[in-house]
Amino acid sequence: MTKAVDPASQSPALQSLDMRSRDIFRRIVDSYLRDGEPVGSRSLSRILPSSLSPATIRNVMSDLEHLGLIYAPHISAGRLPTQAGLRFFVDAFMELGDLSDEERRAIEAQVRASGSGATLEHMLTEASQMLSGMSRGAGLVLAAKNEVALKHIEFIQLEPTKALAVLVS
Repeated sequence: MTKAVDPASQSPALQSLDMRSRDIFRRIVDSYLRDGEPVGSRSLSRILPSSLSPATIRNVMSDLEHLGLIYAPHISAGRLPTQAGLRFFVDAFMELGDLSDEERRAIEAQVRASGSGATLEHMLTEASQMLSGMSRGAGLVLAAKNEVALKHIEFIQLEPTKALAVLVS
């Protein structure tokens, strides 16, 4: 679970992160999204392309914690991103944009064309193709299999009408 921090109160400081801090922060978030577990300085020192000591990484993590981007769920744990940290990650590292009116109309037309009799597989295929076309990248849409259990699900408010869903299986 993430710790709530008011992102508006943190924004000036967030802009001052150097490349090393951003890289360490990005890897903490990547690890969290992949595993759902806290990540420690020693683990980070092994995966960073530059050779930084765990002590140096701990200093950077301390700065990130002071900025409200990460926190320790308990004293001896690694670090996890806060809600403000995940918001910063989305804003700084992911290029998300609003849909244009034309894109909205295209999606609505595609949904209407599919009709209510379409199979789940057909609808997922169409959603994947639409996602790929609109993002100009790879589109991947998967249906969850019943035998896969979720360890953790979390919804993080990005804006009043937008949310980020984090699913850890």
